[in-house]
Amino acid sequence: MARTAEVKRTTRETDVFMRLDLDGRGEARLDYPIGFMAHMLNAFARHGLFDLEVRAVGDLEVDQHHLVEDTGIVLGRCFAQALGDKRGIGRSGSSLFPMDETLARAAADVSGRAFLVFNADLSGIPLVSSPAGAGAASFQTDTVEDFWQAFVSAAGITLHLDILRGRSDHHKIEALFKAAARALREACGIDPRVEGRIPSTKGILA
Repeated sequence: MARTAEVKRTTRETDVFMRLDLDGRGEARLDYPIGFMAHMLNAFARHGLFDLEVRAVGDLEVDQHHLVEDTGIVLGRCFAQALGDKRGIGRSGSSLFPMDETLARAAADVSGRAFLVFNADLSGIPLVSSPAGAGAASFQTDTVEDFWQAFVSAAGITLHLDILRGRSDHHKIEALFKAAARALREACGIDPRVEGRIPSTKGILA
């Protein structure tokens, strides 16, 4: 049975369409106006082996917060829809992911309970796409936590994201996306030993 989802969210601030296949090959088709965030979504798809299509526009003349947060909401809704009643999944997963000087850790529980622990130790300084002082900010790093909070709230997933060490905000954020993808890939993966049962003593994950 295909574990896929298609979600569209339209507000006065953003318009986000997303299609997800949990059992994909890690292919991403992205029409996304924030370059760094598109890079993160591509990395998330590749390391989670999720096929992901995203088309999005937003009020970037205000700032990037609305679009990044709404992207998290839509991705979370896609996961919830594609997982259904969660029969047969491994339920939990974790990953340590190194990226040069940075080491990121992610642990996920597809429990039906939304909770985020986010310890990224980011500087709060926006990343820039051109040499220092020569251009506008390309990514507001303070939106990363908002993205993940929106994701877990919409997906009903418990997610712990920690940077154990690191210097570069770029490396910290990217390592967290890759670690989260791999933890979710493990948690959402089908375990043949579960044999279609719901992995909870309650008999429900909601």
